[in-house]
Amino acid sequence: MMSLGEAMQLIESLIWLLAGVGVFIVGMNFMSDALEKSAGSGMKRLLGKISNNRFSGVGIGAGVTAIIQSSSATSVMVIGLVNAGVMTLMQATPIIMGANIGTTITGVLVAFKNDYFNMAMYLLAFAGVMMGFSKKEKLKIAGSLCCGLGLIFVGLEVMSSEQAFGNPLVEGMFTNVFSIIDFPLLLIFVGAIFTALIQSSSAATGVVIAMVGSGILPLSMALFIVLGANIGTCVTALLASVGANTNSKRVALIHFTFNAIGTAVFAVIIWLFKEPIVNLLVSLFPGDDRMSLQMRVAAFHVVFNLTTTCVLLPFVKQLVKYSCAVIKDKKEPAEALTLKYVDDRLLTTPPVALMQVKKEIQYMLTLVEENTKLSFAAIDNGSVEHSETVQSNEELIDYTNRALTQFLIKLSANVEESDEKIIGTYFHVLNDLERIGDNAENFHEIGIEMLNKSIKFSDKAYSNITEMREIIMQMFAISKDAFINLNKEELPALAVLEDTVDGKKKAFIASHFARLAEGNCSADVSPYYSSIISGLERVADHLVNVGFSIVNPTGSQKEDA
Repeated sequence: MMSLGEAMQLIESLIWLLAGVGVFIVGMNFMSDALEKSAGSGMKRLLGKISNNRFSGVGIGAGVTAIIQSSSATSVMVIGLVNAGVMTLMQATPIIMGANIGTTITGVLVAFKNDYFNMAMYLLAFAGVMMGFSKKEKLKIAGSLCCGLGLIFVGLEVMSSEQAFGNPLVEGMFTNVFSIIDFPLLLIFVGAIFTALIQSSSAATGVVIAMVGSGILPLSMALFIVLGANIGTCVTALLASVGANTNSKRVALIHFTFNAIGTAVFAVIIWLFKEPIVNLLVSLFPGDDRMSLQMRVAAFHVVFNLTTTCVLLPFVKQLVKYSCAVIKDKKEPAEALTLKYVDDRLLTTPPVALMQVKKEIQYMLTLVEENTKLSFAAIDNGSVEHSETVQSNEELIDYTNRALTQFLIKLSANVEESDEKIIGTYFHVLNDLERIGDNAENFHEIGIEMLNKSIKFSDKAYSNITEMREIIMQMFAISKDAFINLNKEELPALAVLEDTVDGKKKAFIASHFARLAEGNCSADVSPYYSSIISGLERVADHLVNVGFSIVNPTGSQKEDA
């Protein structure tokens, strides 16, 4: 029977243990967030190299996960990209495999823990807190990174301290618990559940490494718990796929299947050859010091993920076919409006989300340009064949403006200061593109109305409209190039073209009224002519705003009169 004093000691030790785990996880989150913000450009470059090459996919997955220190975040990001239609299943599968390799870095880092290293990390955590008081955004991010890295080792030290694992009562309790669950499948289950609860295989593996280093957990049992952690980490991706499209659910299934196969194969091998494998790890890292004990677990984690990836990488096509067989295609409502490149799941990785927002705006710009071309069909040749396309494009333009604006509002709360200016620019560009779309729709409606009333422009009036339209299309080309490629070279020419349009508007309106006075033009076409000429001049203003947005992030230059 345990005395009251012993019970209090046990409770105190468990509190220390839980506090250590809590500090460790907070440190992981701090470091992950800081790495994600500071390495946004690196992630953009890596994801910009997405191809059908499975080896580069593994490299991208490992690289992104090494940058943000979270395979779960990488998996969620990939699901978001697949859901947005940016990435195929064949491209996503190797990236998921690579993510498992990238996540092993945390374990290796944790395994190097020793007294001198700990002291440096404690100082780093303090320095990080001090840097957090800086007004400079980059210094704040660096502070979060330092603080997070330091807290990881503070948490590990608290977990493995005399107050936690050093208490004989705690040691006896864990020994009794592990003696009860000393069965491979139960240990795998414990690893999976623990990882699912804390939503981080890196953190779960770190805790296991600390327990092995403290002598609480035997290496032979730790190996199975690490295997279970690789199953538990799939829970985040499975939850992220809820409500997503069919292919996104398949990505989550592939992630789970990949880890389940690897875990099953290694579990059988370790089960059958446990003693030789443990002896091999001991021979590779001899000694009874804490670092040697911890490196055995970290090394196994690396070997497990590398081997599983190498074995299953040739079977990417088969995994994709399997996922398609299990999760059947379902008919999506054709009329449903959706964003093409953006998905709310990307909010967890702001740098990638911002990259996808730009792609969405580029697509919107293409739709606006197409509608501007098609809107004059009724005026040019009396045709209404493009009416349905113009209408559907306009609906999509309006929807994209609303949906992307809402997405940017949510995203703005999670980005660093430099990216806030980019988001402000995107708000204004969306507004300009939506206004151009409205003008294009107005041109189309004018053409249809004139066709129904059998009204036509005079040759001179039509020539004036055509002349302005040709300049507008030149401006579209320059604005697109400037926005997409950040090309500033043609911006002076864009400004000159806009001035030309302004001049032509005044000249054309004046000559039109002169023709009316001379009786050379019908009064019936006057409101239509004036509306189109004025509308084209407003389109030119908005195109200048779009083009110059890359050098003028504070807002639009001109608004509709």
